[in-house]
Amino acid sequence: MQELPDCLYEGNQPALITPSSPTPNHSLYLSNLDDHHFLRFSIKYLYLFQKSPSSQTLKDSLSRVLVDYYPLAGRIKVSDVSAKLEVDCNGEGAVFAEAFMDITCQEFLEHSPKPNKSWRKLLFKVQAPSFLEIPPLVIQVTHLRCGGMILCTAINHCLCDGIGTSQFLHAWAHANNTNASLLVQPFHSRHMLDPRDPPRVTHSHPGFTRTTVEKTSTNFNICKYLQSQPLAPTTLTFTPSLILRLKKTCAPSLKCTTFEALAAHTWCSWARSLDLPLTMQVKLLFSVNMRKKLSPELPQGYYGNGFVLACAESKVQDLVSGNIYHAVKLVQDAKARITDGYVRSTIDLLEDKTVKTDVSCSLVISQWAKLGLEELDFGGGKPMYTGSLTSDIYCLFLPVAGNLDAIKVQVSLPEDVVKRLEYYMVKFLDGKDKEEDHSLA
Repeated sequence: MQELPDCLYEGNQPALITPSSPTPNHSLYLSNLDDHHFLRFSIKYLYLFQKSPSSQTLKDSLSRVLVDYYPLAGRIKVSDVSAKLEVDCNGEGAVFAEAFMDITCQEFLEHSPKPNKSWRKLLFKVQAPSFLEIPPLVIQVTHLRCGGMILCTAINHCLCDGIGTSQFLHAWAHANNTNASLLVQPFHSRHMLDPRDPPRVTHSHPGFTRTTVEKTSTNFNICKYLQSQPLAPTTLTFTPSLILRLKKTCAPSLKCTTFEALAAHTWCSWARSLDLPLTMQVKLLFSVNMRKKLSPELPQGYYGNGFVLACAESKVQDLVSGNIYHAVKLVQDAKARITDGYVRSTIDLLEDKTVKTDVSCSLVISQWAKLGLEELDFGGGKPMYTGSLTSDIYCLFLPVAGNLDAIKVQVSLPEDVVKRLEYYMVKFLDGKDKEEDHSLA
């Protein structure tokens, strides 16, 4: 893997892109699903396009779409009244940097096929005392020698989830290609997700823990162990035929979706690769879109955090047997628990600020494969590559350009663990298939 060349910036970089016409000036309330510590980071996407629109066109269309998505041109602040986060919708603008890199699209794909440290130079680093003081929307367009471009976006997760970021990016692309009004208008208010008064925690929530409990916990903390050492990224592509073969390991007695099979398989492979004690209890946390699970449903265009983390739990010994049937059933049961009542209970639980997401002994999977990111088109065609700018110990399911039914599994682990994970992820195939299938090599 080769280091990317440096980005060359010209003139005064970056620029602030403000809404093209006046926007409401007020504070936007963030729900408890927006405002908790697990989401205090930016969702960072990278897109590689073969053709680059002009930067001025991209800036103009961004300026227009920020009229509709005006909170993204604001700034995050702590409320004077409740100490909760809110958005100061002041129209200060989004950060937009423009650069040139002496590389072609093909060279990027060949020499830098997965996230690495040199990718970080593709997104302008805003200097700020804390994460909350970084503008909610940061963009860098990097023009390439071949006429292509790499587009990187960082969107504050407290404002948008994956569906919301995709909705915004498609709105920007739409504005870049036409002057017509947006097909889906953003829904800004988060009050449909207000906690009840008084809060009522009516369900058990094994995906959360209290900070006061963790201090006295004697359990081995997998998350801290992994983050204490150098990590290496891996990406494994599962084609439709491989996914079908994986599902058949559960058939005919258990029917399952692609996500259920792949999530269960990844969880089992993760547990085996870490060589954990067999009696240890581990969790799988995965995002579930709850927009249509609420009564009433969240309105079309809702771009705030409309997901909760489902939680499956198991002893390691039941995950490492080589059969994913047990894990698939646990994933299905965890999904089935996400109801209107469960979501309302989660919102009420998060009124307690000592509650936090329990990542200590968990694999966290975020589903980006079905967000439509691979369809994004600013006028020069769909992306040749789309994915995350960085890789973490949290696992991402990503789309594959040109193959809508394939899924790319991306995660970072210590190098020796990565090798074992890759081995266990392909172990359900026989030796001949492993040699023939380059996507999993």
